[in-house]
Amino acid sequence: MAKFGKKYLEALKQVDKAKTYDPAEAVALVKKVAPAKFDETVEVAVRLGVDPKKADQQIRGAVVLPHGTGKTQRVLVFAKGEKAKEAEMAGADYVGDEDYINKIQQGWFEFDVVVATPDMMGAVGKLGRVLGPKGLMPNPKTGTVTFDVAKAVNEIKAGKIEYRVDKAGNIHAPIGKVSFDDQKLIENLQTIIDTLIKVKPAAAKGQYVRNVTVSSTMGPGVKINLSKVVK
Repeated sequence: MAKFGKKYLEALKQVDKAKTYDPAEAVALVKKVAPAKFDETVEVAVRLGVDPKKADQQIRGAVVLPHGTGKTQRVLVFAKGEKAKEAEMAGADYVGDEDYINKIQQGWFEFDVVVATPDMMGAVGKLGRVLGPKGLMPNPKTGTVTFDVAKAVNEIKAGKIEYRVDKAGNIHAPIGKVSFDDQKLIENLQTIIDTLIKVKPAAAKGQYVRNVTVSSTMGPGVKINLSKVVK
């Protein structure tokens, strides 16, 4: 049985596990009971009625949160020539080709998101075994394999996040920080829910959005009333 700290248990006492809260109530409560001294990330977990084992029910993509995540993403772009210059001008933290492939093979991971132009994917493919398990491999579905590197970098810097359904049918995503205004967290939350509804697989049967829970990094989960967010 998992052991929880005193602060977590005290926070848990303030959450009614039998209740589903309106988004505004849920966000306010998550912020109120966040137990850590640092600025915790606020996250949403969405349980979906899909079978991830089936290819036609796998959900993966990216969305730009209107108010960002509160974290500045370090972007590595694999590109050459003019595209490399475009990436640098857009504010990419690292831009290169074989030099960065070699660095990563030697254990360098000082970045959060990887973007690559299509013509670089043959070389970047060598990194599949190390980038794949970390969720860092560029993918056309998330907009990180593209010739429009400037747009990709700008969106990531503006608050673009990736989402992917796990083996249990859940999506986990950050929606900001405890220090964010309540309304910004609510709008980021609604953006993610709306996006997931838009990408609902045709093969998904029954109730699609089954559970939505918000929590802080170190705090307990607070369930949200589905009728208030599923539109």
